[in-house]
This record gives sequence, C-alpha cells and structure tokens, in this order.
Amino acid sequence: MIRRTAFAAALMLLALPWCAAAQTAAATAQLTENLKPFVDCLTGREAEFALDAEVRIGPADKSQKVHARIVRRDDQSFSLSIEHTDYAVRIERDANTTRLILPKHERVYIGRGPLSTPHTLAPAGLATRLFTDATQATTYLMLLNTAGEQGAALLLNQQLAKHPDVKLTSAKQPAMVRLNSDKGTITLRRIPVSEASPGETPSSWKTESIDRDELEMVLMCGVRRLLEVTAPSAKLTHPAREPRQVEHGELRWVQDQRLVLLSGTPQQIGRAHGLLLREQANACMESVLYLFGTVNTIRTGRWFNNDLRDAYARLEKFIPDDHKAELDAMADAIGMDREMAQLGGVFPELFHCSGFALYGSATVGGKLYHGRVLDYMTMIGLQQSAATFVVAPKGKNAFVNVGYAGFIGCVTGMNQKQVSLGEMGGGGQGKWDGVPMSTLMRRALEECDTLAEVRELWANSPRTCEYYYVFADGKGPSAVGVAATPEHIEFIEAGQTHERLGDGIDDAVVLSAGNRLSCLRGRVIDQYGKIDAEAAMELMSRPVAMKSNLHNALFVPQDLKVYVTHADHERCAAERPYVMFDFGSLLQEMGR
Repeated sequence: MIRRTAFAAALMLLALPWCAAAQTAAATAQLTENLKPFVDCLTGREAEFALDAEVRIGPADKSQKVHARIVRRDDQSFSLSIEHTDYAVRIERDANTTRLILPKHERVYIGRGPLSTPHTLAPAGLATRLFTDATQATTYLMLLNTAGEQGAALLLNQQLAKHPDVKLTSAKQPAMVRLNSDKGTITLRRIPVSEASPGETPSSWKTESIDRDELEMVLMCGVRRLLEVTAPSAKLTHPAREPRQVEHGELRWVQDQRLVLLSGTPQQIGRAHGLLLREQANACMESVLYLFGTVNTIRTGRWFNNDLRDAYARLEKFIPDDHKAELDAMADAIGMDREMAQLGGVFPELFHCSGFALYGSATVGGKLYHGRVLDYMTMIGLQQSAATFVVAPKGKNAFVNVGYAGFIGCVTGMNQKQVSLGEMGGGGQGKWDGVPMSTLMRRALEECDTLAEVRELWANSPRTCEYYYVFADGKGPSAVGVAATPEHIEFIEAGQTHERLGDGIDDAVVLSAGNRLSCLRGRVIDQYGKIDAEAAMELMSRPVAMKSNLHNALFVPQDLKVYVTHADHERCAAERPYVMFDFGSLLQEMGR
C-alpha cells in the first residue's frame, strides 16, 4: 500500500508542469515562494516554528470561529492550542511531561516520566506515526516531502480549480495564506516563536494525573484515526474483498459487505473473530476509545477512558463468564490489550435508533417484517469495521448479529428460533448497576426460543440506563415494544395506543421519536396492508433514518432472512443498497 501511495504521489508530481501552465509563470512562482515557509514547517525542514490558524465557518453575520496555534520548539517539545466559543483545549509537551489542559472546565490532565508506548506525541518522527496508508493525507504529505512548495502549489491549484468560488490570497512577509468564500475563511500565518507563549495555567484549576503512555496514545491515535475517517484512502473505501478461513471461522464478502461465520466454544469463537478481523477491530476500538474518547474528554472535561472504567467495574459482574472468555480470546488473537476490548464493549450502551414490527393485516400475506434503524456516529468511522456475524455457540442458539469488528455484544440480531431484537437508546446514562444492554440482547438470542421467554428475561434481569426495544417472533407471529429503565419496565403490545407513540395501529409496533416517529407512522398507515420486504425497507429511508444512520436491518423471521445496509464514507446507511443474507441456508452450511 505504501508503494501505491508513493506511485500516486509520483503521478501528481508529473502533473506539476501542466497545472502550473494554467496560471501565469509569475503568479505560480509567487505562490510557490509564499508557501515555502509553511512547507518548511510541515516537512521537517524547520526544527523550531510557530503557526497560527483562524477558521471562520459560515457567513460573516452567523459565523463560528476557531483559533489554533502550534509551536514546535525541538524534537521533544511543542504546544498546541485550539479555541472555540464552546470548547477549548491545549496540549503542552516536553521530554518529561505531557499536559492536556481544558480551560472551559478548568482542568488539567498530566502525565509524567518516561514513555514505553511507540504511539507518542514527540515531534520527531510524528508524521510517520500519524499518516498511515489508510488516509489520503499520506499521499499529500509524500508529495510535499518530494516536491516541496511546488507540490503545495499544485495541491492548492487543483482544489481551486474544483471550487472557483474560493479565493486565494498569500503573502511572503509576514508569511500568510488565506482561503475565502461565502462559506467561510481559513487564514494561516507563520509567527515568531517568541510571540507564541501558551500562557500560564491558573494554580486553582483541578489537576489529575494520567498514565503518560495512555495520555499520549489516546491523543496521538485519536488524531491518526481522525485522518483515516475524514480522508480515507482506497484501503478503507474500497477494501480488498478477500475471503479468509481460520479454524472455527470464515470471512466472506457478499457484494460489498463482510459476512463472518463463527462457531464453537467461547474461546474458539473469540480467537476466530480476532484472527479474521484484526485490522478492523483495532480501527473500531481506536474510533471509540481514542477518537471519540478525545472529543468527549474535551466536551465534558472528564477523562473518557476513566468513565468507561467506572462503568465496566459496575457492569462486569453481570456479564456471563463465557462472554468474558470470548472477549479475552478475541483480544489475545488481535494482539489488543484485554482492558481495551472490555472498555470498547461498553460503548454500544450509548446507541440510539428507531424500529418497527409489522405483520398480519399490515403486511402482504400477513408476514412479519421487523425493521431496525441504528442512528449513531458515522463521523467516527465505525462503518469501516461493519460486519454481519453468524454465530453458532456450542450448546446455545445460533444467531445473526449485525455489528462491528471487536464488539461481541448485540444491538441488532435474530436467532434460529425466529426471534428478532432491535434496541433504541434513551437517557439514564450512568445507571450501570445491571446487565449491559448489548449483553442482555445477546443472551436473549442465545437463550430464548420464544417472545415470551425474551419478555421474562427482561422483566427478571437487572437493567441499566433507559432503553426502548422492539422484539418480534416469527412463530405466531407476534411483536412487542419495550420501555425499560433500571426501576421500571413497560411492554407495549401491537396495536396499543400509547401517550408517547400515538394511536395504536393494528398488528404493528412502531417506535421512534419526534418527527421521525410521525414520519414512520405516516408511512406505515399509507402503505398499510401492502407492505412487503421492499416496502418495509423503504419505511426506513430518510428522514426516519437520521444523517448519522449507521446501519439498517430488516428481519424476516419466518424466512430466516435479513436485509442489511451499512453507511459508507459518503452516504448514510439508508441511502445505500441492502444486501440479503439467508440465515437459514447459512445455518445448514454450519450444521445447525
């Protein structure tokens, strides 16, 4: 992949003379000269420098502004500050200490001492750690390293040709580049290091020690993952569709979606999962613990991984031993720290969604259709690790789980007994003294043969937070909505009128919120009696699905089939085609 990236950079180099010809020689020469001070900083020609950036987003009268400044002092020391009306962050680092400063929260996280992790923030060699073959940004960096300021001029000219409304202004002394349009302005300046002091941190601010390895790894890997998500390379947007087999596991590709077959004991299933999806699981955990973790820490002022540790400490005793064994085996096969896998497993507790189950007079032939919309955080790149799992645990029900590499819990699934489950998040975060939602969902698939057994499991299990669910059973068929908190549980029968959901619709359970609920109900009523698989998938289109729509699934329990769509790097799941998985046929292949 690195060779392909270098080849792409070489092709861009060949284009230099032709792009330059589009401008006058004088204009090209002047732009190239004005960009040199910035390229010197970005390519490591300068050991000490200070850059100042101002970004205005939106029209002048309604704009949001961000100010950023980075100061590199030597191979071990730098400072970075980013300020916005609603948030602010500052990082200060030298050879012995790293500080994460959150002015809005008057809090400082500090790590001291030597480092053992290779994922450090040390300025020396930082580019090689940040820029991977999974981001297009690596191609641009290689071009700058090879072609210098001429390469920078090429990149700018290419972008300006695509966006004629953007105007470029540059100056040599003092060094400045500005891009301006009706949508906003970006201004980059090089300033004297002597004028770029980060300022003092008030002694009254709360200071908390964090393991320095963890502090630097979270921040460095968070930025690295951000580059991969916002500017993914072909490695992520068009991954190699190579089938693989390991003992107790197989990876297949069905059109552009991963299908993973796993069977055996917890240890065997976990090991196969890790071996088949090592890169995807690592990327998924980095999205959760590092990218989202960094953003959430800046937003809340709390160290995100510590919040997850607190949650896991309270959830852990409610997680079955076989699930723990599977997770540990998966982490070991990946080469991932076991705690990282445990903390990442808490993350699905935050998901939010919509769902419905329709049958009887609502559908063609009375067939049960159970739709599930997962709306959550496409911006952190979970879709790059998406997979549909068919899992056949020894001694338990086999099930299909629409999920993500590295997660073993379930938020969208159906078992071989025609029982299907979908979840919606609510409030109540922090109420962790119960069975994790995704664990309870998986237990239901593994242990329950009927809808009645699922209801009993939920009623009798200690629960966390606030969640809403749609459960369905092809035998009957039947379906129920559920509103559950640690203290209370309410079952909403098909056709039941409810103060939050509106008038009942015969043979239907319809759950969502706000305008999405109104739209979904309207669609069901308009199509009532004519709903088949195609129409049921259309029920989940925008705006029932949000812009953050991560995946949709349509279960047809009586046929043991599921239709799945995942978001990609450009479109939400509802805007992409569905792929059908014949769960029944796959079970026969697996001897179940």
